[in-house]
Formats: sequence, structure tokens, C-alpha cells
Amino acid sequence: MDLSCTPEEEEFRARLREWLAKVLPGLPPKPSPDDWPGRRAYDLGWQRMLYDAGYAGLHWPADAGGRGATPTQHLIFLEETENAGAPYVGANFVGLLHAGPTIAAEGNAGQRARWLPPVLRGEEVWCQGFSEPDAGSDLAALRTRARRDGDDYVVNGSKIWTSHAEVADWCELLVRTDAKAPKHRGISWLAMPMDAPGITIRPLRTLAGSTEFAEVFLDDVRVPVANRVGEENDGWRVTMVTLSFERGTAFVGEVVACRRVLGELAREARKNGRWDDAVLRRRLGRLNAEFRALWRLTQWNVSESERSGGVPGVGGSVFKLRYSRARQDLYDAAADVLGPEALDLDSRWTLDRLSSLSYTIAAGTSQIQRNIVAERILGLPKGR
Repeated sequence: MDLSCTPEEEEFRARLREWLAKVLPGLPPKPSPDDWPGRRAYDLGWQRMLYDAGYAGLHWPADAGGRGATPTQHLIFLEETENAGAPYVGANFVGLLHAGPTIAAEGNAGQRARWLPPVLRGEEVWCQGFSEPDAGSDLAALRTRARRDGDDYVVNGSKIWTSHAEVADWCELLVRTDAKAPKHRGISWLAMPMDAPGITIRPLRTLAGSTEFAEVFLDDVRVPVANRVGEENDGWRVTMVTLSFERGTAFVGEVVACRRVLGELAREARKNGRWDDAVLRRRLGRLNAEFRALWRLTQWNVSESERSGGVPGVGGSVFKLRYSRARQDLYDAAADVLGPEALDLDSRWTLDRLSSLSYTIAAGTSQIQRNIVAERILGLPKGR
């Protein structure tokens, strides 16, 4: 791994800082967390600004509409935007971080031309239709069926934890296209338009009070066969590409955010007297080492993905497993630093702490990540 900055990359950093300093003060106020149409407009507005400035899809391949930036430029962009307090991808995260990269890697020329430019320009939002109520952590046990009818698939079933379904234009959807095949071999990956007849969306309220997830019910929904990414019944392999992005690079910006939060906690501890507690200082010091190590692992994963054609490898599971735990440890430490303030339901600290609990489940549970590490990295036999 060689991620030392060249003079050209340092120049890139300086230009980016200058641009952020110019545009961020002029952004409108963030909408209410419950105003999903407003949040969609805000997030896509920021994405359009990135596109117009040449920063959209920075690390995407040039033939997919990106800039084909180096791994170091990608990490510089994430560091500088997070440190400057720029908006996160928000409602556009599935399109930018999961579906878009998957289509760039696996889609045909027509699919890439149709779906990638609107994502980069901030015109369309995607959601993820993977999890199902009865499948639990066993994603391959999905039951949503897709029956071929001429040039369409007719889809019936339901999905749960569908991110941003209520404001999405498209859904990356996993369906079973061969009920007789072994469960990992009868799956296909479809791009489903969310305005198709037969789709019912029921928002779910999380522990933190947000409705960013939903149940989605599919009753005779017709999806063109042309919207299938990859071959029929080859969807599990395509899904592994999606999950490698979700686990390997989608959380990169959040590592930077956690390092910033840790710095805030240290400053607050010095102000309120908690810094005198040697046990707390050691705890914060360990977290600092943890996130520095995760940042190095992030650099390695990003660099490795560039050498393998842009698709992250199984090292993403190592990162996801450790990051999920470290994030929870961070907000447990925040409660120790802040005391009663950490119990204020209107405090961002409280909401972030509640949100952190989901990270050992999101993008594959920690138990699943341990299995992947054991079997695919350590070469241990599969459990029975």
C-alpha cells in the first residue's frame, strides 16, 4: 500500500479546501429529520453541487461517469469534507455507495448509461430491497419470487429495513427466480422502479425515532427483464459485489466522523473536569488508537480495491466487524464524559448513541462477519 501524497494530490487537497470554504457557508439550513421530502431535496442539492464542481463519483471509474481518482484522492476528499462539516450523502447513500458501484462493476453499457448519470447528478434516489422478515441474517433464504412473463418479471413478496424507500426512485431488489435451485443459486438482482403498480410502502420507526427504513410489499409488480443486472440466477454473486462495497468502502467517511467526535469528547472532558479521571483518559486513548488503526485498515481496503478492479475484498468484513464495535464503544464513552446530558432525548449525543446500536446488525450482522473472516480469510471449515 502506497498512500503517500504526491504534489498533485496535495494540490487537490488545497483546491478542495478552498471550494468547501467558499460553498458551505451558503448552504440552506438542514430540514427537520422527519421531513423526508425536504431531506431528499437537501441531499440531492448537495450532490448536484458536487457534480457541478467535478467532485461527484470521485473514485468511480471514468467510463462510469466518475473521475477515476487515486485511492489517496478519494480519502483526501472524505477527510476534508467531513472535517469541514459538509453534508453526508444522506438519502442518496444506496445509489452512491451500493447500487451505483455495483452497476458500474456488473451492469451492461445500457444500464450504466441509464442509471449512473442520474445518481451522480443528484436526480434519482435508490433504496435497498434485500432483507426479508422471515430470513433473518440468512439473506439467501429470501422468499420474494419473480416469475418470468415475456419481457417482464412478475414479483411477489415483501422486504424489510428498506432504506429510504419512501423517497426512492429505484430499488436494488433481490428476488428468487428459480425456486428449485439451491438457495444461493436461484437469486437475481433487479432494478425496480418504485413507482410501479403493486408496491406498498409502510415506514418503520427506529429506536431513535427516525423513519429512514420501511417495509415494502410487492403484489404482482412487473419489472422489465432488461432491469436485471447480471445473468438470471447469478444474483448471489452480484450481491456479494454489492455487499463488498457496503462493508468495504461505504463506512469510510464515518471513520473520519468518529475521529472528529472523539476529539470533541476529549475537549469536553477537559472542560467539565472528567479529564482528571485516569481510567477515562486511558479509555479515550484506546479509542484513539482503535480509530487510527481503522483508518489505516480503510486505506488498505481502498488501495486493495483499486488493484482488484475497484471491488473491495473480504477485508471489508474485518473492517465492518471492528468498526461496529468501536462505534458503540465511542458512544458509551460519550455517556461517561457527558453524564446526565447523555440522557437528554433531544441531544444529538443520545440519538447518535441509539443509532450506534444498529451497526452490529446493518450491512450484515457481526456474527455473519465473523463467519466470513473465519471461512474466507482464515480458511477454517464451515460450521454445520
